[in-house]
Amino acid sequence: MGMAVTYYTADMVRALPDDGQHYEVVRGELLVTPAPRAWHQEIVRRPGRAVDDYLARVPIGHLFHSPADISWSGDTLVQPDLFVVPLGEARTLDWSQMRTLLLAVEVLSPSTARADRFTKRRLYQEVGIPTYWIVDPDARTIEVWTPSATLPAAERGTVSWRPEGAGEPLRIGMAELFRPI
Repeated sequence: MGMAVTYYTADMVRALPDDGQHYEVVRGELLVTPAPRAWHQEIVRRPGRAVDDYLARVPIGHLFHSPADISWSGDTLVQPDLFVVPLGEARTLDWSQMRTLLLAVEVLSPSTARADRFTKRRLYQEVGIPTYWIVDPDARTIEVWTPSATLPAAERGTVSWRPEGAGEPLRIGMAELFRPI
């Protein structure tokens, strides 16, 4: 006798209790992780601040932080740690209208590494997110993925992001990003 497997939908995930767990679903697979570590949150904050400052100078989009409900289909709902959407979509203030991510950023932790590197990375490539950063605090690197990449560019010195329509790139130094508190 086999074990019943539930194929989750975005609506099912939205209905789950607010119990401190982080719930996402990709192609029906439920991803459950505990609350992030303090170092994870600090590392999320640092590129977030840099991206926010950049977007104040180059207003091509708006930065949001997780939690969020980003969904491209009924069986997919993700919550990138950081993401930038075009201003028109951001101004709706409606998660269901935010479908064009210009940048997605995930900071690895022991409980999210597999989903961030494989499940979510493939999804982000399939939906055409132009730039996906996987920030690895332990390795002190950022993997930069694009939709057509088969391997990431592993940045150890400086990471750059130049979205379409931007005159200047954003540059973030790894030494500053990973410095101790």
